[in-house]
Amino acid sequence: MAKKTLKAFAPGAISSFFEISNTNPNGTPITDLQYMGARGGGFGLQQGTHTQITLEDASENNIQISINNQPTTEAKVTQAITQTLLSQVTKKYAITIQHQIDVPIGMGFGTSAGGALTTALALKEALNLPLTYNQIGKIAHLVEIQLQTGLGTVSSLTFGGGLILVTKPGAPGICKIDRIPINPNYMVVLGCYKTLIPKKSVLTSPQKIQQINIYGQKALEAILSEPSLENFLAQCWAFSQKAGFATDGICELVKVAKKAGAIGAAQNMIGEVVHAVVPKEKVSLVAEAFRQTLPSNQVMVSGIDFEGVRLVK
Repeated sequence: MAKKTLKAFAPGAISSFFEISNTNPNGTPITDLQYMGARGGGFGLQQGTHTQITLEDASENNIQISINNQPTTEAKVTQAITQTLLSQVTKKYAITIQHQIDVPIGMGFGTSAGGALTTALALKEALNLPLTYNQIGKIAHLVEIQLQTGLGTVSSLTFGGGLILVTKPGAPGICKIDRIPINPNYMVVLGCYKTLIPKKSVLTSPQKIQQINIYGQKALEAILSEPSLENFLAQCWAFSQKAGFATDGICELVKVAKKAGAIGAAQNMIGEVVHAVVPKEKVSLVAEAFRQTLPSNQVMVSGIDFEGVRLVK
């Protein structure tokens, strides 16, 4: 076989609030991981994860992965997805996977889910595997949960962007997704502190999960009773404060964003990052206001993506 190259893109995925679903209604732990996940909601961004996969025949399987031009052995999600798909074919391949990520990593931009889905989608095509989007998404969802890198982001990225709500948790095909229609001219201004919040400590602490779930459920009910962009952002910001995620720095940025003309603002789950949704004509005002508090390389502006994960030319 001649060398094959395929490319895929996944939007950055901001989760603005969430509720962890890891137990059955009777309180026993969920053992079938495809039913585990999160309810929640957030936005798809036009910046995200670009993945290029190159495939050649080989005598043994060999996987090389790089992130932003740096070879890495840390990309456990990409590694696991690749091995899962390779196990479905009999031939052996040398595979090079290059992730170019243009949003911050580990700060609530859905980069592990983005890497998982773009890898699965491009590799499915390269290996000519007969799989639907739901089947590809399920593989990515299970790997994310097994490796404790995420809960519900795969589901939202599999089905397009805009302002997404996951109203029933689980893998693609099991979960339920809804959307709140929003004006495509809105932009997102992001202010990022450098602090990394360790996900595992949040996703494994029973007390923290209980607190998140009480306020996550309230937020979802309040959003569904009045599904507008303004109410969504207000409920998400309330969730962030009540669930104990909002730091002083985050509170300051949210205040600054609203004062400068944002429709509303909330915090990335889970990261010390504020996302403000802003009409086009106010973008420079809000970005400038953020730059009064943060170095300019920690302020980003992105359009909203309405398509979800996809193969690209």
